Amino acid sequence: MEKIRTRFAPSPTGFMHLGGLRTALYCYLYSKKHGGDFILRIEDTDQERFVEGAVEVIYSSLNESGICYDEGPDKGGEFGPYVQSERKAIYLEYAKKLVELGGAYYCFCTKERLESLTDENGNRKYDKHCLKLSKEEVEARIAAGEPYVIRQNIPLEGTSVYEDMVFGTISVDYADLEDNILIKSDGLPTYNFANVVDDHLMKISHVIRGTEYLSSTPKYNLMYDTFGWERPHYIHLPIIMKDQTRKLSKRYGDANFDDFVNKGYLPEAIVNYVALLGWSPKENVEKMTMAQMIELFSLDGVSKSPSIFDDVKLRWLNGEYLKELSDEEFLKVATPFFKQSKVYGKYDLLQLSALLKTRVEILSEIPDKINFLEEFGEYDTALFFHKKMKTDAELAKTVLPWIREKLASAPSFDHDTIHDLLIGLATEKEMKNGQILWPARVALSGKDVTPGGAIELALILGKEECLRRIDFSINLLNK
Repeated sequence: MEKIRTRFAPSPTGFMHLGGLRTALYCYLYSKKHGGDFILRIEDTDQERFVEGAVEVIYSSLNESGICYDEGPDKGGEFGPYVQSERKAIYLEYAKKLVELGGAYYCFCTKERLESLTDENGNRKYDKHCLKLSKEEVEARIAAGEPYVIRQNIPLEGTSVYEDMVFGTISVDYADLEDNILIKSDGLPTYNFANVVDDHLMKISHVIRGTEYLSSTPKYNLMYDTFGWERPHYIHLPIIMKDQTRKLSKRYGDANFDDFVNKGYLPEAIVNYVALLGWSPKENVEKMTMAQMIELFSLDGVSKSPSIFDDVKLRWLNGEYLKELSDEEFLKVATPFFKQSKVYGKYDLLQLSALLKTRVEILSEIPDKINFLEEFGEYDTALFFHKKMKTDAELAKTVLPWIREKLASAPSFDHDTIHDLLIGLATEKEMKNGQILWPARVALSGKDVTPGGAIELALILGKEECLRRIDFSINLLNK
């Protein structure tokens, strides 16, 4: 049985796009499901698009995501180097061999000649002009220092047929393909050539990538066949859409891993959600650890249809992850967001964490949830109205002085004491608990949505601040 080897081969052109992250994840899940290896390769042959620091972003994004590669530039391995710009001599050697085998040819056409091939619709297709050059003429022009590229020689007629493990049988007419450049004038390969050579030399068994490569895969197969190499198995993945008409793109924002982490999504929640963009486990589960995803992953569950990115579902899933954290774990991931609030350094953050972890879906909600602790002032007394609690501003006028009296007389200011005083007050006055607790909550916060109820708010604020806010609220009601 062949050893399963998959690879993720990103270009260092910026951030880790979620589409790329999903490709890496599926490569990882498939290889690990079958006891194979997952390889990271950096495809940096397009130097014009190279972004400084982007390689480090690839490393950090995969590391944070828990997608561990077995071989790569920073880990090494027997098939290195794993950076394409370090493999330039290898590509030139194989390109020359492909020329000898008739699968490619030297092209000396100038930019002006190539532009002259443009038709009235702005389309341009190379006309195989240099394919007719003799070997002697080619050697003489190279010896004279004339610039050249090496182009693939694609048949003018016929149809390419191959099997994709998701989409089934794929047929493409050769007439629809062009003799693309394999080696550029600077001696570096294009993606179309480098990925074929590298996948063969690195013994990649399964090539997993987006559906945009479905129609160009015949070019790669021609090279495999010409060299006499075994073709890999192909697994093409459906595209990810922002909505029904637009692909998920950096142009629309929030298309990359770091964006979501900086907004307060947990890496494991992002990875879990990305796994569901194009794959449905047979067991119909949604929240999964990486180990569970490896166990459940199957190509049977990979869809052929585009996946639509659902912000609401991602938020929900992230909230589920936050709820499972201990108070200490929540504090650790939430601290950068506490620092963005006005309350940082003034309250017990562990106490706030206990309240917030079940009440936020993304960590960036934290400042808005707790800034009222430092921003208490004039508010709309209509907030005292609550249909279900049967409260309003008139009732609040009556009960707030009672509440103040009870809290002022509290022998200690702990949860049980505050609870017993306020619930005891409701019993004493023959009222519903909510008729005491809701007015207290609004009076202490000036808001109708808070992280926790009246008792929790009282604990956070402390006795002196509670009394000050209740006095303010009583005065506000009596204006």
